Amino acid sequence: MTLEDMRSKKAELGLTNEMIAQTSGIPLSTIQKVFSGTTRAPRKSTLIAIETVLFTEESRRRELAIYQHVKNGAEARDGSEEKPSYFLERQEPYSFKEAAVTYGRTDDHQKTDGEYTLEDYYALPDERRVELIDGVFYDMAAPAIIHQKILGELYILFRECVDSHDRECEVYLSPCDVRLDMDNKTMVQPDLFMICRDYDISAKAIDGAPELTVEILSPSTRAKDMFLKLYKYKNAGVKEYWIIDPEKDTVFVYDLRSDDSCPEKYDFNSEIPICISDGQCTIDFSRVYRALEKVRKK
Repeated sequence: MTLEDMRSKKAELGLTNEMIAQTSGIPLSTIQKVFSGTTRAPRKSTLIAIETVLFTEESRRRELAIYQHVKNGAEARDGSEEKPSYFLERQEPYSFKEAAVTYGRTDDHQKTDGEYTLEDYYALPDERRVELIDGVFYDMAAPAIIHQKILGELYILFRECVDSHDRECEVYLSPCDVRLDMDNKTMVQPDLFMICRDYDISAKAIDGAPELTVEILSPSTRAKDMFLKLYKYKNAGVKEYWIIDPEKDTVFVYDLRSDDSCPEKYDFNSEIPICISDGQCTIDFSRVYRALEKVRKK
């Protein structure tokens, strides 16, 4: 997306410089200079951050339109106003919430968002797949086939990389519980993660932050993965975070050890270095792309 495209998209979405700065983490003065043309050659990381905000906001509005369409149809049939489970409602920066679901009670008190604990999490039926983040439940829809194809191929590549360089790390796939903050209010299931320390293999969950996490975007998790989980992973001590966007054939890699909040952006034909390996390990993402293309052509 060119800078002119960004200006057009910004105007189309009705976003202000303040909104973009608040969501992207880029200083307002920098955003103002980019869009005014004062900065003639903005940093690549700054442009990527702006593009991410614009793309996410456009996706959010598309989901809102879908919800409104579904809602209108439901009202016409039975007067129902229930939101579909994939609908995400914007609240404040780095805070996204899915449709509310009743999960538990404490005596006669109906629990509300922020009050749920691991006790409620473990009390859920086995078939109910959710994440618990800061006392709020987030439903997780069954992943699409392309999601699982990417995940399977990526797991093989990460395992090969770890094994070939004799790294003392293990690679795990979802569903695998991670008690990210080691408290009673958060339990997440990264699509893929790497852990490079001692842990109890007989435990129900991994305690503490993995060294690396990977999330593959889907319509129901896009905002949560791009903002809420980015915020949570960084603050919990995750060192590296990959966000894979199958819709755009794009991979964003965050080195969370750095103060720079902007990711490196790669396409699906890239050789992508694993930051925490200090350049020793790379992932040839073109192998994932070729595997996808082979399936797409059938």
